[in-house]
Amino acid sequence: MSLTPQGPRPPAGHGRGRRGRGDRGRGRRFLRWAAIVLAVVIVGTAGAGYLYYRHLNGNLKKDDLNIGDEKDRAAKTEANAAGQTPLNILLIGSDARDTAENQKLGGAKETYNTAPRADVQMLLHVSADRSNMSVVSMPRDTLVGIPKCTDPDDDKAYPALTSAITNQSLGRGGPGCTVATWEKLTDIHIDHFIMVDFAGVVSMADAIGGVPVCVDANIHSHTSSGKGSGLKLKEGTTPIKGKQALQWLRTRYGFEDSTDIARAKAQHQYMNSMVRQLRENATLSSPNKLRKLAETATEALTVDDGLGSVTKLYDLSNELRKVPTKRITMTTMPWQYASDGNRVVPKPEEAEKVFRLVREDIALDGKDKKKTAPEDETSDDPAAADGKIAVQVQNGTRTSTEAAASGRATDVTELLVGKGFTASKADSSVILSEDKTLVRYPSADLEGDAQRVAKSLGIPMSSVKKSTEVSGVTLVVGADWRSGTKYEAAKEDDSLPESDDTFNGADTKACMHVDPDYTW
Repeated sequence: MSLTPQGPRPPAGHGRGRRGRGDRGRGRRFLRWAAIVLAVVIVGTAGAGYLYYRHLNGNLKKDDLNIGDEKDRAAKTEANAAGQTPLNILLIGSDARDTAENQKLGGAKETYNTAPRADVQMLLHVSADRSNMSVVSMPRDTLVGIPKCTDPDDDKAYPALTSAITNQSLGRGGPGCTVATWEKLTDIHIDHFIMVDFAGVVSMADAIGGVPVCVDANIHSHTSSGKGSGLKLKEGTTPIKGKQALQWLRTRYGFEDSTDIARAKAQHQYMNSMVRQLRENATLSSPNKLRKLAETATEALTVDDGLGSVTKLYDLSNELRKVPTKRITMTTMPWQYASDGNRVVPKPEEAEKVFRLVREDIALDGKDKKKTAPEDETSDDPAAADGKIAVQVQNGTRTSTEAAASGRATDVTELLVGKGFTASKADSSVILSEDKTLVRYPSADLEGDAQRVAKSLGIPMSSVKKSTEVSGVTLVVGADWRSGTKYEAAKEDDSLPESDDTFNGADTKACMHVDPDYTW
């Protein structure tokens, strides 16, 4: 696989110590510790924060939220009918080896002070009504399109990549490029990010006093060639902390089929246990322990400006604590192997389905109460008069098994004109393939017009999409409307795609299966 090369590494000490050139040749990849960050934020550090918040504010490191081009950004999430807005937070684990402590913990001396990689990426979605939480992780070796990113420190522009490993995004200007990559892939607006490195994992795990984890056999993650995290545990449940916690979150060789996917599953188990430990452990009512946790957490974290103070983190923790543990669902993005057999790519329909559920604030556990349907929620952008709305109509009815239905762009254009959209025109120059009928618009000032067109035809608001591929309001007649003058939207299946890597936050019986080659 050939990737566009990255630019030369700036001198040491540049910016916040997070820039530079990537190294694709590293044999070992590390870190799955975003779970710790989530758990600390859920518990909150209010007691410590208000005692000496100025000191703690000084501990926090801050960086830009999104450094991608505007055209690649997702539209800001709208509030629901009750005025409530979901929260989307990207948790990032950096493998930076930019300090002596990080180098000692991470190993791989040849990588010292090179560009960090986002080896952990988990999107945390908190529902608008705070009744549930969804966590979606992405395997670090997923091939994605990384958008153009501009380093805010020196204005260095990193060109877009069409098929690159997602963890490289962090080295292309900072965490704001990882955020931009997620928004481009998922069309989900991200409100905040939280990032932690090697040393942060160890110090935070020590501060909370350990997390119980379970394996179904003795495990030693080590090979004769030196691969493995070094994790060594006996069968059953063991409380782990410090370096041992880092080993658990890094372990690839030893869990299930010894793949990156198995490692993500172990992370989810750890996260579940961490959340329960922090919420239920009475010792954390001690002001001294809370203060220690606050000190450790603020020193370990890099956040966006929107979370750049203890009071803002405290406010966020209050929102997160409203979610019952039993309504926390964690899963891995549906994936399939890439053509080279070594990397993975998002599984087209199933991954998009998970992203849609998050975009539309639909709980992954399937236990949502009846809420206002997305098609009933419209933009505040007023629509122009019907006759003033220029609509381009395209035929998208072609499928893998059927040719395009003849004349559909013209037929639907005539339908629109008959409804008063007299500025509508058929575009017969392209034949597209779209499973569903869509209305696309290029910018926020045309959103109201696009929604007005959709409403007139009975097309749900969930099928009205912002797109940089169109220059005006564009109706793409999909394969679900091959004939007739009345559009009938298919009922959406809002169930989570079946997966062995889905955990409920209240599950206390989860136990990682050990690869027989790594038992002792």
